Amino acid sequence: MLRKIIAGSAAVGALTFGAAGIAGASTPTTPAPSSGTNVAAVCAKLPTIESKVQAREAKINALLPKVQARETKLKAEGKTARANRLAARVTRIQNRETKVNARLAKVEAKCGTTGSSAS
Repeated sequence: MLRKIIAGSAAVGALTFGAAGIAGASTPTTPAPSSGTNVAAVCAKLPTIESKVQAREAKINALLPKVQARETKLKAEGKTARANRLAARVTRIQNRETKVNARLAKVEAKCGTTGSSAS
């Protein structure tokens, strides 16, 4: 019986001090950084980001006809599963490219610049 009382007291004490510790830890001691500095940093890097996006788009556009030819060849050979996986991969890459272009346009709008990376 005494063990249960001691264990219960220890549990209640731990929960009490634990809750007080959590409440004390939840208040931030330093102010959060303003988002203005983040936007300025991204705007400063925008030309580099645009050039990287354009380089990747150029690579994708150069490889796309080869991949489509490979897909056609696989279908002709009767390897439809492989061809379907290849087609799904191409679709996924194109969707990713669309998302990146949308994000880039959003950043360009925030920075007040117009880029030539839209395809």
